[in-house]
Amino acid sequence: MATGGGQPGVPTRVLHTTPWRQAVLTRRLARHRTATLIAGIAGIALLAPLAVTADATEATHGQAQDSSGSETVIVPGADTPAERTRVARTGADVLHMDRNGLVVHATDRQVAGLRARGFTPQRHQPLSAAAPPPVDDAYHTYDEMTAVLSDTAEDHPDITELTSVGTSYEGRDLPLITISDTPAQDSAEPAEPEVLFTCTMHAREHLTTEMCLRIVTRFTSEYGTDPEVTELVDERTIHVLPMVNPDGAEYDVSGERYKGWRKSRMPHYWGAVGTDLNRNWAYNWGCCSGSSGYPRSNTYRGPEPFSDPETRVVAEFVESRVVDGQQRIAAHIDFHSYGELVLWPFGFTEADTPDGMTEEEYQRFVDVGTAMADTNAYEPMQSSDFYITDGTVNDWMWGEHEILSFTLEMYPSGGGIDGFYPPGSVIAEETARNDAAVDLLLREAG
Repeated sequence: MATGGGQPGVPTRVLHTTPWRQAVLTRRLARHRTATLIAGIAGIALLAPLAVTADATEATHGQAQDSSGSETVIVPGADTPAERTRVARTGADVLHMDRNGLVVHATDRQVAGLRARGFTPQRHQPLSAAAPPPVDDAYHTYDEMTAVLSDTAEDHPDITELTSVGTSYEGRDLPLITISDTPAQDSAEPAEPEVLFTCTMHAREHLTTEMCLRIVTRFTSEYGTDPEVTELVDERTIHVLPMVNPDGAEYDVSGERYKGWRKSRMPHYWGAVGTDLNRNWAYNWGCCSGSSGYPRSNTYRGPEPFSDPETRVVAEFVESRVVDGQQRIAAHIDFHSYGELVLWPFGFTEADTPDGMTEEEYQRFVDVGTAMADTNAYEPMQSSDFYITDGTVNDWMWGEHEILSFTLEMYPSGGGIDGFYPPGSVIAEETARNDAAVDLLLREAG
């Protein structure tokens, strides 16, 4: 895939109170769990009932190795975090929420599990085979991404340092570029606040690689000419890891079709391949039915915390930033797609302030998350307001290191499996859309 993109810039966006946003505002005022987070969802479309070929049983997590043998369905009535969590526990691949219901990608067995739980899944759209990855596409492959980082480090030696946090299961480096007026990580005295940006933890979320590359390009090419960029580089240390899951990302674009692949490429028993890297972190790993213990599930958490080298080496890098007993990384964004959401901890519990977070700390997440959402028109919420997840990077970053850690789910706001593969023509606009949110978090880290 060749580089490219289009003209940068973000069009004027009109912010409006959506059901998601209203739910968050309600929680901030009432300080208790809203029973109907998606209040006001109406106009359920007339959709053809989905034929079920498997027996309706209380199924465990079903097979979800790639998009073949599955289809995209809507689950009406999953309007609360508890109901969406019940859907996720069937092993269906939760994609996003729209006005018609919860959109998931599911096998026949998972659809049977949904029906057994009292849901009425309906066909969202026929699943057509994804187009083959074009060789001239604007998205960067792993090799192209590493070349961009190498060229950037060569062109801007005074403000960059290119390293690797370790290697993937298949032996690929996980390159990390550090941007600062003192890029040697421990040379700044006094220490500058550090901020970490990670992308492509889930293989098929290729737009996020482009997001991290935009951060790299913007904070190097505009240094010395853009006053705000220059100030942030001078006063912060910016770490960017564009591809946490290079093995999965490369597998997803190999061959003649996109595969809808989410996980890593580490093999497991029963011939299953891959771990959901965003369920493999040690903080409350596997605690709360927010991940799967079944290796063929798309949310398989792995046999133990940090079982996969990708999560392990990123965690080791974060822990290496504890200097003289002080964690130097103050803030973090993990970019995902899709859904246009800003999410914050905790994911493992519906409680706002469980052990490990005070009310003041929670309110800071709400305030910063909502402020970022006001810049990009995403929907802000605590992660568990969507559905319960455990073993996630945000929970670990805060729970273990008190790093102000967010997930930004990028464009688009809706779709099926095709939502993971937006055309290259949107890259410039949809990555620039997050410039202000990135700047806001960098300032907040001070």
